[in-house]
Amino acid sequence: MIKTDVVKIAIIGLGYVGLPLAVEFGKKFATLGFDINKGRIAELKSGQDHTLEVSPEELAEATQLTYSADVADLRQANFYIVTVPTPIDQHRQPDLTPLIKASETLGKVISAGDVVVFESTVYPGATEEDCIPVIERISGLKFNQDFYAGYSPERINPGDKEHRVTTIKKVTSGSTPEIAEFVDGVYRSIITAGTYKASSIKVAEAAKVIENTQRDLNIALINELAVIFNRMGIDTEEVLLAAGTKWNFLPFRPGLVGGHCIGVDPYYLTHKAQALGYHPEVILAGRRINDGMAKYVVSQLVKQMIKQQITVSGAKVLVLGLTFKENCPDIRNTKVVDILAELKEYGMQPDVFDPWVDAAEAQHEYGLTPVATPVPGSYDAVILAVAHQQFRQLAASGIRAFGKNDHVLYDLKYVLSVAESDLRL
Repeated sequence: MIKTDVVKIAIIGLGYVGLPLAVEFGKKFATLGFDINKGRIAELKSGQDHTLEVSPEELAEATQLTYSADVADLRQANFYIVTVPTPIDQHRQPDLTPLIKASETLGKVISAGDVVVFESTVYPGATEEDCIPVIERISGLKFNQDFYAGYSPERINPGDKEHRVTTIKKVTSGSTPEIAEFVDGVYRSIITAGTYKASSIKVAEAAKVIENTQRDLNIALINELAVIFNRMGIDTEEVLLAAGTKWNFLPFRPGLVGGHCIGVDPYYLTHKAQALGYHPEVILAGRRINDGMAKYVVSQLVKQMIKQQITVSGAKVLVLGLTFKENCPDIRNTKVVDILAELKEYGMQPDVFDPWVDAAEAQHEYGLTPVATPVPGSYDAVILAVAHQQFRQLAASGIRAFGKNDHVLYDLKYVLSVAESDLRL
C-alpha cells in the first residue's frame, strides 16, 4: 500500500468540485489536475478560473499543483480522485458516460498498489459494480489485490464562500479496512472540519445521494404549500416566517429546483430502487412537484396578465437571472430555461438577462443568448428568477423600470416585499 509521505495525487475533472480539491491538495502534495478540456487547462495555467470558485491568489498558493490534458501524465500519480459530472439524460435516467470514460482512462494508467477514489454522486453500488470492472478489464489488474478504491462524496456548494472544501466535514470510505483508514488519512490532511469514515463504499454513496434527496423533498413540500396558499390568497413567505418562530421548523423556501445536485441526485436513487423492483412513491412525488414549478409559475403570470388586460400573445417578458442559484455563474441544469420554454409556448417573447453568465456558454448549453442590457420600459412582464446581488441592488424601482407603464412583476425569490411586486411564489 502507498505510504502517506509518497502520495502523488491526480484529480480527474477540474470543474466546480475538482478544482477546489486540487488546489487544497496542491498545497501539500504533488498534485496533477487533469481535464479533457484543453481550454480549461490553458485557462488554469494562466491563473484564472471562470467558475469563480477559486481566486487567482488561491491558485497561486497551490505551489505543487500542475495541470494537463495529456492522459500519459496521469501515470505519475498513485492516488486518483475522480470528480467528473454525473448528469441525467432526457428520460431522467442516470448518465454514467463521463464516469465510465474516466474509469476507462484510469484503466490505461493505473499501476499495482494504486488507489482510486470516486467523488461523483452516484447510486449505491455504482463504484464497485459499474466503475471498478471497467478499470479491471482495461488494466488487467485485480481489485483489492492489485489496486484499491474508495468513495468520498463531494459536498461543494457553488458560490458559497463560507462553506469551502476544507471547512465542510468529509465522508470517506475504502474497499478494505486498511484502505478506508488510508483514504481517510489523506483527506484528513487537508480537511480542517474533520472527516467521517463510513463503514463501506456503498454506505458513503448512499449518504451522499440522500443528502440532496432530503433537501429536494423538503423544497417540494414548501412548493406544494405555496400552490395551496396562493389559492387561498395567503402570502407564503408570511406563513413561513410565522411558522419559523418555532425552534425546530426548517427554513426552506419555495422555488425552482435546478443545479447539478438537488434536481438530479434523487433520480440516481430512484433508478437503483426501480432496478431492484421497488417503486419509490415519496421521492418521485417530490420530483414531479419540483419539475412542474416552471409551468406553474408561467400559468400564474398569464392569469395576472389577463387580469391586468395585458395581451399575452406576443408579450415581451424579461427574465432576470439564468443561473441555478444566486451570485454564481453556474448554469448546469438551471430550471430557468423551463420558464423560458413555457413562455414561448404561450406565444410570448422572453429575454433573459444575467450579469453572471457567459453568453457563449449559455448559447452552447441551451441555444440562447442573454441580452447584454435590457431596454427600460419595453417589457409587459418581468420575472425575478434569481436573487443575484445586482438585482437586489436595483430594488423595486430599478426592476420595474424595465417594464412598460402597465406590466406584471413576478418575484420568485422574495427579494421584494408583498407591496412591491404583483406576484410572489
